[in-house]
Amino acid sequence: MTFVAAKPMTLEEYFAYADSAEYGSERTYELVNGELVEMSPESEQNRRIAMFLVAYFLQLGISFQQLTLKTEMVVSGARATTRYPDLMVLSEDLVEALSGAKRSTVMLDMPPPLLVVEVVSPRQEARDYRYKRSEYAARGIAEYWIVDAIAQKVTVLEWVEGLYEEQVFEGDSVILSPLFGTLRLTAAQVLQPA
Repeated sequence: MTFVAAKPMTLEEYFAYADSAEYGSERTYELVNGELVEMSPESEQNRRIAMFLVAYFLQLGISFQQLTLKTEMVVSGARATTRYPDLMVLSEDLVEALSGAKRSTVMLDMPPPLLVVEVVSPRQEARDYRYKRSEYAARGIAEYWIVDAIAQKVTVLEWVEGLYEEQVFEGDSVILSPLFGTLRLTAAQVLQPA
């Protein structure tokens, strides 16, 4: 559902609205090209995939401070746009930048996250495969995973010279991560966590 304002909102107007009582705590919105777009609730499968990855990254030795779920991030767009990735792995510099921030939002003047993971929701494929791909590339995010339980594949995008190069993993193929060379996860383990 899109909330249409009289004119597109700026980031400042959106933040003021998000901090107001009018926003309502039971709803989450992304700001997409200046318009509020209500996010639908996550499915249990999507939540489990994200939590499985958090647990796995902790086992790899990534600090809990570097792992965050549903933290807002400002991205480049024609107009003001924010996203709520399912999971982010933050650089130590970004952890430091967020530690003194008023709100848990990765702003444009902050370093980008190291990794962003999006778990595809039904009827949202274009958003994750197309729009977020270009937005995250413009932010210089080194690695972007698209976990698609519907299509039964994990797409790993590596940022190379301003664009993403992709590899697709299915079934028992081991996911190759440019950032995390010690990763020993298969696509099937991610897509159907037990």
